[in-house]
Amino acid sequence: MYTYGAMLIGGVLRDAGHEVSLRNRCSADPGEMVFLSLYSTQHLLDPAIRAFVARHREAGGVCVAGGPVSAYPEIVLGELAPDAVVVGEGEQTVRDLAAGTPVAEAEGVAFREGGDVVVRPRAPPASIEHPLPLIPDDIAAQSIRGANVYIETHRGCIGACTFCQVPRFFGRTIRSRDIGRIVEEVEAFREKGARRISISGGTGSLFNYAGSIDNDAVIELLAALAGVMGPKNVSAPDIRVDCINDEILEAIRAYTIGWIFFGLESGSDRILRRMGKGATVAQAEEAVAQCRNHGLHPAGSFIVGYPTETAEDYEATKAFIAANPLDDIFISIAEPIPRTPLAELVLATPREENPTYMPHAGEYRSLLLTESEARSFDLMLHADMYKPGLHVVTDQVFSHYLGLVRKDGEEVRRVTELLVSYEGGRRR
Repeated sequence: MYTYGAMLIGGVLRDAGHEVSLRNRCSADPGEMVFLSLYSTQHLLDPAIRAFVARHREAGGVCVAGGPVSAYPEIVLGELAPDAVVVGEGEQTVRDLAAGTPVAEAEGVAFREGGDVVVRPRAPPASIEHPLPLIPDDIAAQSIRGANVYIETHRGCIGACTFCQVPRFFGRTIRSRDIGRIVEEVEAFREKGARRISISGGTGSLFNYAGSIDNDAVIELLAALAGVMGPKNVSAPDIRVDCINDEILEAIRAYTIGWIFFGLESGSDRILRRMGKGATVAQAEEAVAQCRNHGLHPAGSFIVGYPTETAEDYEATKAFIAANPLDDIFISIAEPIPRTPLAELVLATPREENPTYMPHAGEYRSLLLTESEARSFDLMLHADMYKPGLHVVTDQVFSHYLGLVRKDGEEVRRVTELLVSYEGGRRR
């Protein structure tokens, strides 16, 4: 996809006087400097990306990788072998590199020097205000959960979820953009053909947060976005259950498509504490009820197979879904994103105690699933029973869910093995 980060960096380089093109595929002309915006650890294992980097460098081009994967630059350098990795926020670093600053002298980069990895000091946090992104002409063809693009309204998150990189990448202090600049950007996306935009940033209601929710600022923001796109073309889905109130919910109902996406993750307070969610099951139940009272469509994500999750914890999640029906549900197996507390916990958990490796011996044992895969599959089927409307589990749905959990389980194991191989910062 065209990531927002790539569009943002493209705009920064364009305004610095460079000729820039934006591509959502692995292609480049010989000799070009290529910046790769990588948001998933899976990209480091992608044969197409790995082959592209090798091919482009052999042809004399320069490859620089950045994005959330930069939290563990040793892995990026070891697996993709780019010329450099931009560590953290990259606006100033890419300006310097594109202007010809040697990699060894640039702030905020990691690179190989002989057999060692050198990590330079990070550049200072970037200004939250930036030039207009470099918007591709075919942005309207892109769909990310129904939106053509997720725009940035603020950076940072007050949370400390053990599985998430956002507060570790952007910090726990909220930096918010000027509403006028945001509106100017949304107008530019609309002129390029974008039909629906969504707010990014982890929790939309943290816009202008300074110790408490700023209702007026959030409402002004949503009203301004709806004024450009129309309320049926704006979504602000990602919100913490402890960061809502009646005024925020009413604004979401009036100025957006009316969906809210909560990171619920578990119906067990014990697991929520292990995850560092900072919210309780009771708060999640209240949040879902409040959404219903305002005529909104609540959806939620759940994580299964978190190390130490017991059968009782999992059953509590099923009970939560039964008691608090959601309009849509997203289920994933706990993935250890590099340099997060979850990754450290996974590395410290013996494989025979990790649900992502433990063979499932229960109801779905004939399907040869791991315990994490079985819980994910079971929860998908269970959730369909409680979604509003009729949801029939046909053979096709059954097979589709089974394929999803097997793929998810395999990818999580691949990432886990990758982390194990780099324990200590150097590939074994």
